[in-house]
Amino acid sequence: MSPTAVRTGTARQPRTAAGTGGYRPEIDGLRAVAVLLVAAYHVWLGRVSGGVDVFLVLTGFLITGSLARAATDGRIRYGAFLARLAARLVPTAAVVALATLAATWLLLPETRWRQAPGDAAAALLYHTNWRLALDSVDYLARDGDVSPFQHFWSLAVQGQFYLVWPALVAAAVWAARRAGRDPRPVLVGALSAVLVLSLAYSVLMTRADQPWAYFDTGARLWEFALGGLVALLLPVLRPARATRVALGWAGLAALVLCGALLRVSSVFPGYAALWPTLAAVAVVVAGTSGSALGADRWLVLRPLRYLGSISYALYLWHWPVLVVYLAVTERDLATPLGGAAVLAVSVLSAAATTPLADRVARLGRGGGRRAAVRGVAAALACLLPVLGAAAAWSGQQAAERARWADLLADGSSYPGAAAGPGVPELPVYPPLAWAAEDAPVTYDDGCNQTTAGTEVITCVYGSDDPVRTVALVGGSHAAHWFPALEEIADARGWRLVNIVKGACLFTDAPQSYLGEPYTACAEWNRGVMAELRELRPDTVFTTGTTSSLDRSAGFGEEQVVDGYVDRWRELDDLGIDVVAVRDTPRFGFDVPGCLAASGPGECTVQPEGSLAPVSPLGGLDLPPNVTVLDLTDLFCGPDVCRPVIGNVLVYWDDSHIGATFMRTLAPELERRWNRAEGR
Repeated sequence: MSPTAVRTGTARQPRTAAGTGGYRPEIDGLRAVAVLLVAAYHVWLGRVSGGVDVFLVLTGFLITGSLARAATDGRIRYGAFLARLAARLVPTAAVVALATLAATWLLLPETRWRQAPGDAAAALLYHTNWRLALDSVDYLARDGDVSPFQHFWSLAVQGQFYLVWPALVAAAVWAARRAGRDPRPVLVGALSAVLVLSLAYSVLMTRADQPWAYFDTGARLWEFALGGLVALLLPVLRPARATRVALGWAGLAALVLCGALLRVSSVFPGYAALWPTLAAVAVVVAGTSGSALGADRWLVLRPLRYLGSISYALYLWHWPVLVVYLAVTERDLATPLGGAAVLAVSVLSAAATTPLADRVARLGRGGGRRAAVRGVAAALACLLPVLGAAAAWSGQQAAERARWADLLADGSSYPGAAAGPGVPELPVYPPLAWAAEDAPVTYDDGCNQTTAGTEVITCVYGSDDPVRTVALVGGSHAAHWFPALEEIADARGWRLVNIVKGACLFTDAPQSYLGEPYTACAEWNRGVMAELRELRPDTVFTTGTTSSLDRSAGFGEEQVVDGYVDRWRELDDLGIDVVAVRDTPRFGFDVPGCLAASGPGECTVQPEGSLAPVSPLGGLDLPPNVTVLDLTDLFCGPDVCRPVIGNVLVYWDDSHIGATFMRTLAPELERRWNRAEGR
């Protein structure tokens, strides 16, 4: 999460755990530690540290304390509150977003361009977390390049918190006054309820769908509530000096060790996130201990306090600087020296940005309407140029699509799998910047089940009065045959039923995903068989083999996976034919990314890298309902598999065939299918 840029109070004297007003120098030090952990783990370890959760707690602590004092002393001026925040937060974010857009255009490969305008707009309109949540449940999106705007998810969570928290505090104070009660206990009760409910939801959601929960604001609210409770209860907490010393060091040590001992990105934000949040609470409660042995003596050192004061900008700068460095150097992790350079550039950028943003923030200070108007105007003045740049880039992309539509009108220029000799070499289609959009339409239709889901999603395409019904069943390597099958179905008056799930093979044998038992796949497969018994299609089209470069997926080289043939026999008993197509080769690297960096000649692979020399289906005793198809020669020659055939991009990632290329091989698929069935 981003370090909060909001402070409470104006007094410059150090404060102990006995109060929350005034300047807390050790909190600036804690901010510095958290942002350095976030950056260091990202840069050198490629992991998440838990520092984001510290910032959520500190935001809850500072904002709740400020709002509670405002509500108790008078009333919360909601508009002025948001105007001050906008004037303080938006300028830095806008500068970083604009610089990131420019760096994406100038320094990143064009495969990163498609999402950049939308990502920039989402970042500045504070909904990046939901954009990422939607991508996180998409199996096919997991291995894509990370966005240089990805870290804005935490600002989005904070922005949504800022919208609801003043109303919550104001409602609690109003209810207390109506009942003639002290507002503080009522506020404690309200925040306790938020903490309990949100934490329970977070634990349940993390267990059910952790990638979604990671970005879900509802699963994060308890962290803000925890910080808010500390702000409300701190005046009554008066631990002894020795206790404060112990709390300070224990909290600091726990925070530093969190990312090393926990796989934060895959287990947060459920109960595991209590580790860094309670560590932050311990440091805040410890306050300035007054002991020479206290952790606060280190936290209040001038260099740390300075880093804490620019931590918001440092957090924003470090990620795009790192992404650009890794792209330019073609590395997955930074070298020690390269990482140090990334941090140095980030710190210098933050040091230059923060004073400029502070000058803008002053426009929104004050309690009057004029100050609120100035604050909003300042934020809009920074925001609108970036949104304008993003809109202009989106417009340019739309114009490029229109130009391509004209070029594709002549089908002979882009024959793809139907290419014969003498096809002139032309720019590849789809352009590399759009490659990720070339997945089957079923992904946009919501017709493919996610890896976490178990419900059998059945989508029907084609004729309402079909001469034949074909069910496409299996994982993503079955799903990428959909565009070719749809072409055939439309031409022949068939009905095509799509029943697929990410990374889930059509078998009752145990499977694994990301190194864990894939229980959701097993449950889905049971539901699929029940659906097929009821549907009774004429044919099930599925993968007959599975190619692989990675044994951790539960299988190794190309093989007929355990349970495939047994499943086909079950279908034979139901009177359902099976078309078992040999799996397609895998490249093992992002094909569009390689083409953007190196060109077609450097982005080929050998067939034997993921395929057996001879199809494993050849020597098997198959049930009579099975028809075997092998179209490997349309993807590979005897010695090489090419990323571009007939001017059409074959793969849109490392192993999935693009919809455009699949449509070009539909005629040959139909010919071989007819021949195999004796038609």
